[in-house]
Amino acid sequence: MAEAWRALSAAELSPEPVEQFRRWFAQAVDDPGVALAEAACLSTLGPDRTPEGRMVLVKRFDAHGFVFYSNLGSNKARALHQHARAGLTFHWQPPAGRGRQVRVRGPVTPVSAAEADAYFASRPRGSRIGAWASEQSREIESRQALEAQVAACERRFADGPVPRPPHWSGFRIVPEAVEFWQEGPFRLHDRFVYCRESGPSGWVRRRLSP
Repeated sequence: MAEAWRALSAAELSPEPVEQFRRWFAQAVDDPGVALAEAACLSTLGPDRTPEGRMVLVKRFDAHGFVFYSNLGSNKARALHQHARAGLTFHWQPPAGRGRQVRVRGPVTPVSAAEADAYFASRPRGSRIGAWASEQSREIESRQALEAQVAACERRFADGPVPRPPHWSGFRIVPEAVEFWQEGPFRLHDRFVYCRESGPSGWVRRRLSP
C-alpha cells in the first residue's frame, strides 16, 4: 500500500546537506523496492564540452565529498582530467511511497592512493581481475578477446593477491551545492537546495519552486 503523501518541510531537514543525504540514503537502502541506493548518474563535460552521463556506484560519502572509482583511461576519467567538475544525480523511485532525487555538484579531486588501495582490496577477486583485464572505453575486437585478457590476468595472479592496477583509482566530488527533491501530487514537488557560503554552518538552504 502506498504511503500517504506528506509535504517535506524545512523544519525536518538537517542544517548540513551530507547529514540530510545520509538520512535519505539510509531509508533508500532499507527500502526493498530500491535495487541499488548507491547508483547515481555521473554528469561530466566530454570532448568539445559536450555533456555526458553514465551510471556509477558511489562507494563512500562524508563531509569531504562523494567518492566513486574508475579505470583512469575511461571516457569519464579523461573528461574529469580535462574539466574537473561534475554532477551526481541519485533517483530513488520505490514501487510504493514517495519518489526522491538528490543532485550534487562541485569540483572533483582524486582520492589518495591509500584510499584507492583500501577500496580495491575490498572488491571481489573477479572484479579485481577485471580491472586489470579491461581497457575501459577502448574498442576491442570481440567478447572472446576480452575473455582471453581475463584468463591471462587470472594466470598472472594465480598464486598471490591481486594488487590495484596503476590505471585504476577514484574521484571525489566536493559538494558546493546539494539539492533534495521529493515527489508531490500534480507535479507540486518539494525542492530544497543547499549552497556553500561563508557563515557558521558553511551552508545556506533555500526552498525552490517545483
